[in-house]
Amino acid sequence: MRRRPVESWRLGKPGGGSCRWKAAETKADEEDTINSAETGRHPLDSASILNAKETLFELLGRAGMLRDEAEELIAIVEAGAIADAHSEAGKAAGEPAGSGEPYGTGWHDGARAVGEALGRVAERARERALGQATPGSAADAARGRHPVGRVDVERAKVAVMPLYLTFSDSSDLDPEVSDEVLTAVLGTMGLVRRVGYAGQLQRFTESHRRRLAELYARFGPRSRIAVHGRHSLLHSPTSIAVLERLTATPTALRAEWELAELPPAWLDGLATAWRASETVPE
Repeated sequence: MRRRPVESWRLGKPGGGSCRWKAAETKADEEDTINSAETGRHPLDSASILNAKETLFELLGRAGMLRDEAEELIAIVEAGAIADAHSEAGKAAGEPAGSGEPYGTGWHDGARAVGEALGRVAERARERALGQATPGSAADAARGRHPVGRVDVERAKVAVMPLYLTFSDSSDLDPEVSDEVLTAVLGTMGLVRRVGYAGQLQRFTESHRRRLAELYARFGPRSRIAVHGRHSLLHSPTSIAVLERLTATPTALRAEWELAELPPAWLDGLATAWRASETVPE
């Protein structure tokens, strides 16, 4: 079969064509930077940002995600980005050396004003994403009855998988069962706490790493324990989340477990295995 020649603009022509192309690209980037500085506008204006957001909505819709689910995810990302900007503003370097006391005072006043404004913007973004509830408030308690949605479950899956793969390299549990288990896990917390659950899982895993390694070595997929039994959950990434809830809110987890009509032996077996690994030093 005759091979089709590769276009020269992709790899560069022999004799330095690629270098000339890169030089032209660098020059164009420099000109864009200069033009942006002259006009005083950031290239990502509101119309461009809205275009990117709508494009993302379109792509997620084609993948089967509902509009309100996509809006929830994007709102959380936006709120997180503003919160990060607020945090970074607080770490800003001090005034230039040798600038004098009046200049330094104005510098700090300006930095404080920017930080306070970003804080207000971050709070409004958080409210758009999550509503008025804050962790531990009465509103958050009421939101504890908020039904667990598909996006909640998918976020939990994304959170547990890399953590689980640090202790095992396979999963044998039915994906549909995994959804049911994670729905029970997420039902133990309010809407606000669900959004921050990935961080909670990471902290739990880090603080119990040695114990978890021992647990999965003795009862996980690479052990002699069969997947169909009391330790079935240890063959699933969802076990990370179940263990965290067993440690934090065992009573609430058991209530949600019964409500979901999941096998009691799974939860009892996991609790027994967790206690058996308790002697491992952290």
